[in-house]
Amino acid sequence: MNDCSVAEKTVKILSDNDLRIAVAESLTGGMVAAEFVDVPGVSKVFIEGIVAYANEAKISRLGVKKETLEKFGAVSEETAREMAEGLIKNDVNVSLSTTGIAGPSGGSAAKPVGTVCFGFRVNGITYTKKQFFNGNRQEIRKKSTDFALNALYLLLSDDIDAFNAL
Repeated sequence: MNDCSVAEKTVKILSDNDLRIAVAESLTGGMVAAEFVDVPGVSKVFIEGIVAYANEAKISRLGVKKETLEKFGAVSEETAREMAEGLIKNDVNVSLSTTGIAGPSGGSAAKPVGTVCFGFRVNGITYTKKQFFNGNRQEIRKKSTDFALNALYLLLSDDIDAFNAL
């Protein structure tokens, strides 16, 4: 299993533990879901991927509160938290969300291009992370996808110390 991708290792953990996952993506635009669906047998664990780019979609599809968006903005750990939590229903018990600024425009002094927030819901606990990535739009999106998959893998592996060190 050492030669397997992080997505493959994550799917194995999900499958071995009878867990089901859904993802909500903004800046990654389906890249995280694509990594999962590249894995043979993923249909046993992957329920859905939602690309909620507009704030209206975050509100209507994921249950993000309008007040959260107004107070913290779409690119915030608070919004990432609500995106991840909005996916937990029916047979979904693990979730992952991404929201950020891939550029080349849209950044500010407080939230520069490359700011990305992530939400994860695992074992009934929601975790969030904020990261800053350099590069062009495609590089930021790829780095965000890789980070999301690695962070989720660490959480599912019960390696909280490594997750916290990210």
